[in-house]
Amino acid sequence: MSENQTHWADIYADKIIREKGDKELYTCASGITPSGTVHIGNFREIISVELVVRALRAKGKNVRFIYSWDDYDVFRKVPKNMPQPELLETYLRKPITLVPDTTGQAENYARKNELDVERILPSVGVRPEYLYQAERYRSSMYAEGIKTALEHKEEIKAVLNEYRTQPLGDDWWPVSVFSSFTDKDTTTILAWDGAYGLTYRDDSTGQEETIDLRTTPYAKLPWRIDWPMRWAREGVDFEPAGKDHHSEGGSFDTSKKVVKFFGGEAPVSFQYDFISIKGRGGKISSSSGEVISLYDVLEVYTPEICRYLFVSTRPNTEFAISFDLDVLKIYEDYDNCERIYFGLLPVNEKRKEKEKRIYELSQVDGVPSEPGYQIPFRHLCNLLQIHSGNIDAVLDSLEGLTPGQRERLQVRCRCAWAWITNFAPEEFRFSLSDENSEPVSVSDDERKALRDLSSYIEQYLDNLSEKEFSAYIYKACADNGIENADFFRIVYKVLIGKEKGPKLAGFLKACSKGKLVNILSRY
Repeated sequence: MSENQTHWADIYADKIIREKGDKELYTCASGITPSGTVHIGNFREIISVELVVRALRAKGKNVRFIYSWDDYDVFRKVPKNMPQPELLETYLRKPITLVPDTTGQAENYARKNELDVERILPSVGVRPEYLYQAERYRSSMYAEGIKTALEHKEEIKAVLNEYRTQPLGDDWWPVSVFSSFTDKDTTTILAWDGAYGLTYRDDSTGQEETIDLRTTPYAKLPWRIDWPMRWAREGVDFEPAGKDHHSEGGSFDTSKKVVKFFGGEAPVSFQYDFISIKGRGGKISSSSGEVISLYDVLEVYTPEICRYLFVSTRPNTEFAISFDLDVLKIYEDYDNCERIYFGLLPVNEKRKEKEKRIYELSQVDGVPSEPGYQIPFRHLCNLLQIHSGNIDAVLDSLEGLTPGQRERLQVRCRCAWAWITNFAPEEFRFSLSDENSEPVSVSDDERKALRDLSSYIEQYLDNLSEKEFSAYIYKACADNGIENADFFRIVYKVLIGKEKGPKLAGFLKACSKGKLVNILSRY
């Protein structure tokens, strides 16, 4: 591993050790409510924690990486992308773990969203220990925590009121209850017996009940009390949060004061910024259903480059995940980072250390023994289009490809083809003409020039470099009295049905001689 200590993950690892002292075990935490599709903005928190976990482990520390599914939260809104919305509507105000999965893929709505994430995270090297809060609450695991909150009711209220314009009233309690009659949280707490007995009323039915915190599945702490209770219980040393939680007076500010009532202290934290999407429609919002998930990002970016997007950006910096032409530059930036790591691109020592650490943290499972096959992404896209998306044909056409490189390049080819098919601008796309293509109308001189070009391709294309062969393209123009630009336009129209295309000599070299001669023989 690189000894560089300038990457933000290493800096935070040092801060955790410094502030929390030398410990047998450090606990790093992340979590989310699975209220809808878990989007790429949520992934920023998961990957940020994972990178700090890696940095701590690189320093020889034992680390527990926990990910909490807050699946005992209330189902507040039906996302647009869910089937049977009318049925789901009847479950509003119930815990999301009791809502059915109308896609039929899991035992409940929350579990469906959880499984989507749990299945994909290992592919980007993220393997946390999952904690399911519904299971924990419903088994009364937090009975003592809830009792502690009730004992410190007035002190907790005072903390929360510090940041409120409207103070909490006398009827406020630091606990909420799902009704045993309706499963909804539309309840009012009436009394607490000073120990484990809590009496509430179901506001929709008027029924009253006293529950025992040690045996009930219905009591739950609200977020600003639940979060610090769990920090104390799990001994959390590090947990970042988004702008909403880290804003002044937000849940982090209140939680770091409330945690002391549970005998704990606030973790080291940082605020991560939002992510926007470029070149693809849709605002990121789980509850609206208009989201970009990790699955969507991995359609276009390999797992390493997906990690690279986050590794190479400070968490407090807003950035866009691009699906437009920026994709070409992102692949190029990653390839340069890889070249620097393997000493194929000389740079100054400071840049080298920085890029090496970024490369290490971008890898899914350790650094490969050799660099990837260094082929520009744009050229790879051209090859895929020449071969109509046949990945094996593209890989077979490349010289010096090792088995290890082939495996990695295969993944990149799949991403490149998905990008060409779904996101590349129209002017970037092409397909080689075939017998079903409409012939192009050409003059006699142009026809003669095309025949000359066909002859040169047959004789020289495979034996000359791109630069050497380009002389024969110009010779076909000159010998037939055609302007270079006009001839290039004709060649592109004949080959791909467009007036422009990839750099011509390189494009011809990338195509198979047989295919080119076959197309040109029609003229």
